Amino acid sequence: CRTASGGPLVCPPLRWGCVFSLGSCQGNSVERKIYIPLNKTAPCVRLLNATHQIGCQSSISGDTGVIHVVEKEEDLNWVLVDGPHPPYMILLDGNLFNRRVMLQLKGTSRVSGLAVAVSKPSPPQGFSPGLKCPNDGFGVYSKDYGPQFAHCNKTVWNPVGSGLSYEDFDFPIFLLEDANETQVIKQCYQDHNVPRDGSGPEYPLCAMQLFSHMHAVTSTVTCMRRSSLQSTFSINPEVVCDPLLDYNVWSTLQPINSSGKVDPKKEVIIVATRIDSHSFFWNIAPGAESAVSSFVTHLAAAEALHKASDVHLLQRNIMFTFFQGETFDYIGSSRMVYDMEKDKFPLRLDNIHSFVELNQVALRNDSILWMHTDPVSRMNESVEVQVRNLLDILSNSSMGANVTLQEAGYSQPLPPSSFQRFLRARHIPGVVLTDHKTAFQNRYYQSMYDTPENIRMQYPEGLSPEETLEYVTDTAKSLAEVATVVARALYRLAGGANNTSAIQADPKTVSRMLYGFLIKMNNSWFQSIIKPDIKAILGDVPQHYVAVSSPVNTTYLVQYVLANLTGTVVNLTKEECLNPEKTPSSEKELYEYAWVQGSLEPNSTSRVPYCVRSTVHLSKALSPAFELRQWGSTEYSTWTESRWKEIHARIFLVASKELEIITLVVGIAILIFSLIATYFINAKADVLFSIPRDPGAVAY
Repeated sequence: CRTASGGPLVCPPLRWGCVFSLGSCQGNSVERKIYIPLNKTAPCVRLLNATHQIGCQSSISGDTGVIHVVEKEEDLNWVLVDGPHPPYMILLDGNLFNRRVMLQLKGTSRVSGLAVAVSKPSPPQGFSPGLKCPNDGFGVYSKDYGPQFAHCNKTVWNPVGSGLSYEDFDFPIFLLEDANETQVIKQCYQDHNVPRDGSGPEYPLCAMQLFSHMHAVTSTVTCMRRSSLQSTFSINPEVVCDPLLDYNVWSTLQPINSSGKVDPKKEVIIVATRIDSHSFFWNIAPGAESAVSSFVTHLAAAEALHKASDVHLLQRNIMFTFFQGETFDYIGSSRMVYDMEKDKFPLRLDNIHSFVELNQVALRNDSILWMHTDPVSRMNESVEVQVRNLLDILSNSSMGANVTLQEAGYSQPLPPSSFQRFLRARHIPGVVLTDHKTAFQNRYYQSMYDTPENIRMQYPEGLSPEETLEYVTDTAKSLAEVATVVARALYRLAGGANNTSAIQADPKTVSRMLYGFLIKMNNSWFQSIIKPDIKAILGDVPQHYVAVSSPVNTTYLVQYVLANLTGTVVNLTKEECLNPEKTPSSEKELYEYAWVQGSLEPNSTSRVPYCVRSTVHLSKALSPAFELRQWGSTEYSTWTESRWKEIHARIFLVASKELEIITLVVGIAILIFSLIATYFINAKADVLFSIPRDPGAVAY
């Protein structure tokens, strides 16, 4: 047998001959001849919450099937009805990866797995495997608070949401990220598996094997209980699932004691955004519109505000907050609210003057940005007065800019947002800024297609990586305008009285951030602003999934970008920077210090490191449900991720069952013959291997 590309590919049954008759066979070299590994894939994995499991898994030894390429819906008939060689591994065109097709495949035993090819260009009709009502049940609206708005009764925010990510599949599903590997599979299918004249193809057939067995089952309650019992009674506990967790990133305009408590009379304005995203496949979460556009705008606004000359004189402080895990029922924001309520955070809820959140701002129509408020809390007269003041300041700050701010309407509820978790605890005046009045403009919410192209990022051809990093796109200019309006509004809201025309976000900085967070993390700017001991986090393609190991790349980079944009370079040695408590004037309780790599010297490979002082801090983004061991909670997020041992995919040629049986029988026969021969040879060894006497020898 040979591969589609012409290389040797031995049929699996031939391995038995090697095992039984050729003792010199090398396992690794044989495996290379049998299998072609698929190295650029992303699996669908199992996630669990308090009530159920979602995602995918293979059997414990992996699932195997004959490959069939499905490029149009009619091709499914061969898999589901006509094909004579089930079960099948389907290579599915990305345009057919939808709920209708997937539910057909879910209900049959003739499918053993699925490999999905990325659709290029993105599906024009849109694709969102998320829910139509994201984070339903964990926001502020319920039967007790604004029941008319609960469960998206008033507004369906994500109408293209299919809920596919929240289905449970009992077969493995992998994404093929490399077009070349997709072509290799298609060529193997063309050479061996294409039906001839309506009849089935002849052996050998091209097959695929997918490994993605998950350890956790049923729900978070079940898997956490099992892990807890293992940890209690076992010397070598085997944990089967882990909570989704990470860190929130936060900083303040005026420094505060991060280990103390802010004066109850001191008012603080919270500016918030999320920094995580999600898609159907594990760690594939580009999140261009759903996350990156908003947190990049937030970072640019923070830089613009810090450059104002009188920020230290402002009546109110401003806290810039970046929440992790918001995709999964508001992990980060619910934890911060919990910590504030339990006095485990420098701020209390009573310190919050108002709340401004940036949430999907890149796809504006006619440069309009919509201001969403909570109609229920505005029924309180004092809250209404403060919300009206907030809206007026925002609207006035947009005058003369290329951004128009409009109210979404008094009867319109809040979209899915971190602000909702704060409202659950206390009536806080606040506004959520979005590019949509009702349903999302984003047709690829929580999907692998929420890419730079989705927010219209375009670069001229022929640019080097360094030129691309510095190139100012129209998207960057647009988001910089939003950041400018937000920064000016925050200045006014904090009590600033000077002219705000000098407060201006930098489009070049926005361009760098968009490039780094959406196209290539491993770029010269990111390299220069991080610590030397974490430079390994700079992978190629950025992803923004919250994960179970922390901090993830996105959290680290938001932390160091924020420190770079809002911090101060201080004249400290490396030793002093790493141990600021030894320097009397460092004010360690107010500031964080970081020794960063710095830029490369001209015509050199060495860097010029320096020390950055900032007010940037991290706080836990672990759901309170796990702190309280309330794994069945309906108040807090309970999402966990299953553990697994190995995940990989490969293709190979498979022989007919008859040939496999014949090969096995011949192998067993050779083995039995070898054992019998060995027995008789051993029994007659004294005869067969005796040493003859030398006839010339003389005995004395």
